[in-house]
This record gives sequence, structure tokens and C-alpha cells, in this order.
Amino acid sequence: MRILLTNDDGIGAEGLQALHDALLPTCEVWVVAPDREQSAASHAITLARPLRIKERRPRWFEVDGTPTDCVYVGVNHLLKAQPPDAVCSGINDGPNLGNDVLYSGTVAAAMESAMLGVPGIALSHAGKDRDFATAARFAPALLAALVANPLPGHALLNVNFPTGAPKRFAITTLGNRTYAAEVVQTQDPRGRSFHWIGGGDAHYEDIPGSDCSAVFVDGAISITPLSLDLTDHRLLDTLRGWKVPGYASK
Repeated sequence: MRILLTNDDGIGAEGLQALHDALLPTCEVWVVAPDREQSAASHAITLARPLRIKERRPRWFEVDGTPTDCVYVGVNHLLKAQPPDAVCSGINDGPNLGNDVLYSGTVAAAMESAMLGVPGIALSHAGKDRDFATAARFAPALLAALVANPLPGHALLNVNFPTGAPKRFAITTLGNRTYAAEVVQTQDPRGRSFHWIGGGDAHYEDIPGSDCSAVFVDGAISITPLSLDLTDHRLLDTLRGWKVPGYASK
């Protein structure tokens, strides 16, 4: 299999190297990753300036852009003659559970892959041990299962690893993981104020069957199928019954 790897922690990240090393014995591995950390970049794509692409070594490329840029460039330019069989994004240093998927550059890279018609997998390490090598050993087996059971169009997998060396996985829904709603204000050496968004620890709800509960409570690998269709189908019939004065409903 030809596999394209990317991440949002940057091309020098330990998790990316561990994933590369785990896949290399059985796959043709290409790396196209940001030249610096792009955490929380979400699905941003660079349109207002040119991108710089640098080949570090054979099949290793760095891009001065976002994770989405990397997948787009990898599939549509660097590997255009022979597109990858799958894109793996990660292994992220930290969880991408529940609400995290809305902000995550790691997950967005896998989403971009799905948009381009290539199976996408986002992998993140939620454990405090940061044992990327142990987590990475799961990737070849998961890819084999993915090839044997192709995903429907515009679907992707979001995978999170717990602390330790789990022997089981759980198919999960997205949970609810929230952060302190905080803006930290401080001053630079010249007395001018600046602000940081965020602060404090993240909290999660123990919802049975969710990714948060699988990882943090059960100590299992969570695999959550995601879709690019954001339509809330539950509300369609309700909205069709709305009356908007002055306008007819089709």
C-alpha cells in the first residue's frame, strides 16, 4: 500500500516518526507535513499566499502551511501520478476526542483526504505516557482492516489511544469534552497587553459508548467514524413545518 502521512505537530514530531516506522515494513510511506506546529488549525487552507515545499529526504516533504495544505499538495501534486491508498494523520501528541474534532488540524487532514476520495484516518495519543511506538503498532492492522472493508464516500476514522498498551478497541460515538472558557490577559516587557485563549484542564462527560469514556474510563482504543455531512437530519422535518411570514415553503 502507498500511504501518505501528515500531522499538525510538525514534521519533526515524535508521533509522526513512530507512525512512519511502524508502517514502513509493509507500506510505501510518504510524508508531507507542516514545517512547524499547526495545532488547532482546523480545516484552514492557504489561499492568500504561495506555499513553500521542501524535500528533506526521499519521500519526506515539509510544507510551510496547514495540515489541510499538506494533504491537498500531497494528493494533487506530489503523488498525483499515483495517489495514495490512504492518508494517516498523526500520531497527535494529545487527545482529539469529542468537541476536539472541530478544532483539530490532525482530524482536518483526514477530513481533507476523505473529501479528495482517499480513505483518511486521524490518530491521536490521549495517554500521559506518550508511548507513540506502542500506539503506532496498531496502525498497520487498522489499515489492513480498512482496505478489506472500504469506507463509504466522505467518511473517515478518528482514533484515540489511551495510556498503556491496550489489547482491545471500541467503536464509539463522539463524546463531550470541554475546556475552561478563559482568556488570559497579561503584559509584554513594554507594558502592552496581550491575550491567550484557553487555560485550565479539559473535562469530559462519562457517556457510555463515547470516545472519551472508552479512552479515559475503559482504557481502550477508541475508533469513531466521522462523516463530512454536517446536516442535522433530525431537524429536517421540524424545519419544514416552520412558517416564515412573507415567504412560501417549497
